[in-house]
Amino acid sequence: MTHELSPTAATEPLDLVIRDADVLACFDDAGTELAGGWLAIDDGVIVGLGDRTTTPPAAREVVDARGCVVLPGLVNAHQHLYQNLTRAYAPAEQVESLTDWFWTYFTAWARLDADAAAISTTVGLAELALSGCTTSADHLYLHPEPALMDAQIEAARAVGLRFSPVRGSMTIGPDDGGVCPPGLVERLDAVLDETARLVAEYHDPSPDSFVRVGVGPSTLMSSSADAMVESRRLAEALDVRLHSHVADDPDEEAFVRARYGRRPLEVFEDLGWLSDRTWLAHVVYPDEREVAMLAATGVSVAHCPSMTMIDGGLPGGPPPIRPMLDAGVNVGIGCDGATAADHQSLWLETKLAMLLSRQREGRATAMSARDALRMATRGGARALGREGEIGQLSIGANGDVSVWRVDTLPYAGVLADPITGLMQCGPAWAWHTVVGGRFVVRDGQLRTVDVPRSLERHRRASERIQLGR
Repeated sequence: MTHELSPTAATEPLDLVIRDADVLACFDDAGTELAGGWLAIDDGVIVGLGDRTTTPPAAREVVDARGCVVLPGLVNAHQHLYQNLTRAYAPAEQVESLTDWFWTYFTAWARLDADAAAISTTVGLAELALSGCTTSADHLYLHPEPALMDAQIEAARAVGLRFSPVRGSMTIGPDDGGVCPPGLVERLDAVLDETARLVAEYHDPSPDSFVRVGVGPSTLMSSSADAMVESRRLAEALDVRLHSHVADDPDEEAFVRARYGRRPLEVFEDLGWLSDRTWLAHVVYPDEREVAMLAATGVSVAHCPSMTMIDGGLPGGPPPIRPMLDAGVNVGIGCDGATAADHQSLWLETKLAMLLSRQREGRATAMSARDALRMATRGGARALGREGEIGQLSIGANGDVSVWRVDTLPYAGVLADPITGLMQCGPAWAWHTVVGGRFVVRDGQLRTVDVPRSLERHRRASERIQLGR
């Protein structure tokens, strides 16, 4: 089996061919899986695919993928990269409620500066790349000093992953009943102006874009109704994505009911947020009507499994992801902040999504490894407004690929189905991570990041943020 090459492919060697994979899973509309599969990339774009019955074209660089599973690059639908500066933060271990959690962390996060924003982005994206991720959203919603997102975007460009930074904000503090320290509360007009600047300076809507800027007031607990409405209007005017958190904790539900007399998703509906421009993080406890509403309006959900488990005690147990998928809701997977997961491995979050579904639904009806991977690829791509561009291996899509060795100790005995083996065994790190035909990870090693130097710089920034020195 083969897919036709583009016309230019027959005349001269292509840039890159990955060949002889045990299985190449395309996650295209047909669910194509190619035994002995190969993939051809030229000028950053996929131009050919085939299986062991066909001969791959000549290329300047050829990668042997025997003993490997080849997948699309994973797409991280929700992240707070700056939070890796406060992993396993001791003061936060003593708090129980979401509100107390916020106040504890805000003390440290108020010290965030441009250098800390940049190095946390470098380290976080490097860890994501090692987990097979090629595109990541990031939601930075506190801005104690200017230009933090500028620093993030430059750092992301150096790492080489596609980046979807969301200009978040908090506009109500304690005097207005909100959960945001006075020093971090922003004026709405300043937020809108800064967001428009970032879109004008960095947002690239082209299919091979490396930066897409979104609009994202943080939560109904820290953002006014005016901020929610005006942010939506700005996103519509600039034709960019719209993002926030919702339905993630009982504290949030109590706050929103007291303030608005409605459930959180009902308030989002009232404020005009429910459209196919929007993707929402968490959505842990929707009722059946709300699930149907999300499906009907085209809203995407970013499911963050570790956050759900670490938060603990949520109403109804694990979120109803299988029912959401069955109802037609698009769901991607996100790592959330390091404070919620303390890791930034999208492979691990994908595995946990599969396992949480089994806990909730039982083995017979729970999602499979392929269901979970489809969320981590196609689901994330659609959530970020990039369906057809990333998250699948098909002619014309960007050459974003993750290659996984399954001939190593953790996979001994996996014979019949290496894709299920990839998700049920492990731990796993990508052997190669390719973005637009360029290696960010090769042979299990980062190619674009000086890891020892970055870790030294990150430690200094973490000490500054956590200890104030």
